[in-house]
Amino acid sequence: MGAFLSDSYLGRYLTCVTFQIVHIFGLMALSISTYLFMLKPPDCGKIGQLCEPHRPIEVAIFYISIYLIALGNGAPEPALATFGADQFDGEDSEEKKSKTSFYSYFYVALNIGCLFGETVLVYIESLGHWVVAFWTCTASGIAAIVLFLSGSFRYRHFKATRNPISRFSQVIVDSMRKTNYDLPSDGEGLYETSGREGDQMKGTRRIPHTNGLKFLDRAAYITQQDDITRMSSEGQTPNPWYLCTVTQVEDLKCVLRILPIWLCTIFSSVVFIQMLSLFVEQGAAMNRRVSKNFHIPPASMTAFDIVSTTLFIVLYDKLIVPLYIKITKREPKPPSELQRIGIGLEIAVLALVIAGFVERLTLKHASSTEETSSLSIFGQTPQYVLVGVSDHSRWIEELGDGAVHVFVSNR
Repeated sequence: MGAFLSDSYLGRYLTCVTFQIVHIFGLMALSISTYLFMLKPPDCGKIGQLCEPHRPIEVAIFYISIYLIALGNGAPEPALATFGADQFDGEDSEEKKSKTSFYSYFYVALNIGCLFGETVLVYIESLGHWVVAFWTCTASGIAAIVLFLSGSFRYRHFKATRNPISRFSQVIVDSMRKTNYDLPSDGEGLYETSGREGDQMKGTRRIPHTNGLKFLDRAAYITQQDDITRMSSEGQTPNPWYLCTVTQVEDLKCVLRILPIWLCTIFSSVVFIQMLSLFVEQGAAMNRRVSKNFHIPPASMTAFDIVSTTLFIVLYDKLIVPLYIKITKREPKPPSELQRIGIGLEIAVLALVIAGFVERLTLKHASSTEETSSLSIFGQTPQYVLVGVSDHSRWIEELGDGAVHVFVSNR
């Protein structure tokens, strides 16, 4: 939803600001409701200590709060990374190189925030101090939007285009209407705006014609009924439901080409969700003792995922690549964007296989007299590390220019 509103109506900047405010309202509502009536008796909320049942209105306020948090946190995610990338000029060689690095360090910044939340805040919550943890999150959200707004006058802004659903529908309708026409093999006779008209297409960039998916080219084919010369002389533009531009057709082609990649990465997202759910449940059944008086919260094991991924990103360009060149005496040939996504998917499969072996060992060391297994929770470390590396390999390429390269290379 955030991506749709960002590209069609609000623009990326307003999308980020609007939903961050929604996020803060959700956090404030959760913090206040928790302080006023959610923790009854006052010392409940610790591990093993349940709170009293709540009235329906209190439960409703709680659910409204977490839904606002989910909406405010999830909706601007695609717009935020893209808005950051908009600050770099892809035509400038120096800024293009910086843009490539931006996605990696953007991911590092996310991981640093998650590291604090999944270690310090989780530990505070395990002690029953939920109000403190929630108000800490609220303060972080307020600080985030203040920092974001502080650079408003220096940002590069791009106008929102029209509704992409209607634009894509126009291409499909036009191409089906002109199925009886034979298209020239060289792409001649296709309609495209030119001059100032082409430069003012609501902030969009013209895309040159490609040879793939030729059946969609009919939407831009100029027929005898399309009096382009007369309309151009009168300053009019054709009705897009009867004649589309080449750029509009290529927009749909780009989406269709990249769709298989999005569908494949759904499964890797499922793997990532297991880390936040089943892996935590698995850790709760293991030996969590670190010292005599300290037991590590199962959710804090995600710190290994965050730390390993962050170190990999930071050290890749600074240490791994220079060391490889020094040893082999030649420049490394990095894998392509699709290969990196494929490697990430393979690592995700390996992580689940290891998690399965850990589960078998957990059951093997289980005792009928103890609530948890004697196997240490640190046995989960390899699966968390692999999931983190896998998610980085896939996530960075999907966000960055890797996805763009996929349909460009298929022209």
